[in-house]
Amino acid sequence: MITIIDYGMGNLGSVKNMFKKIGEESIISSKKEDIEKASKILLPGVGAFDNAMKNLDDLGLIGIIKEKVLLEKTPIMGICLGMQLLTKGSEEGQREGFGFVDAYAKKFDFSSLDNTLPIPHMGWNKVYLRKESKLLQEGKERENRFYFVHSYAVNCENKEDILTTTNYGYEFVSSFEKNNIIGCQFHPEKSHKFGMKLFKNFVEKY
Repeated sequence: MITIIDYGMGNLGSVKNMFKKIGEESIISSKKEDIEKASKILLPGVGAFDNAMKNLDDLGLIGIIKEKVLLEKTPIMGICLGMQLLTKGSEEGQREGFGFVDAYAKKFDFSSLDNTLPIPHMGWNKVYLRKESKLLQEGKERENRFYFVHSYAVNCENKEDILTTTNYGYEFVSSFEKNNIIGCQFHPEKSHKFGMKLFKNFVEKY
């Protein structure tokens, strides 16, 4: 069962609709029992880091998510804010993240550039693979395009965790992959054929 976690942060319907397009059943839920039964977990999110972690804590979901990911090795994909929640934290807030990946989210800083770019980074952009992966690798093709909306980007301490990078003023980590843990700063559910392929790979190959 594919469980999309509902903690009040983001448009979850578009994620569910993308799974429907590729012929996969999924549920949107904030119930512990639905997370316990999950064979795959999606953690989408839009908004503030601290609010997200507080909502998850208030719902009593932090413990079960950690158990599923760390002990049962259930594949999890964090999307946008959800990706940042999988890290140790964000300079946006004070709360700790899940800490599954040794990484930290920081706001875009263009002070060293000649031209200041708009924040948030919004729209389509290319992502470049930095390692082999079942998620995105497709023959010799190493470039994909995805839709972004974000003001913060993740810095990975362990470079081996970096799956893709993207350029917006400078190079940033647009996705990471560490064993069963995947984070995507972009929105696969808004990225048409590229997002459909990514979700299909996540379902079939993890």
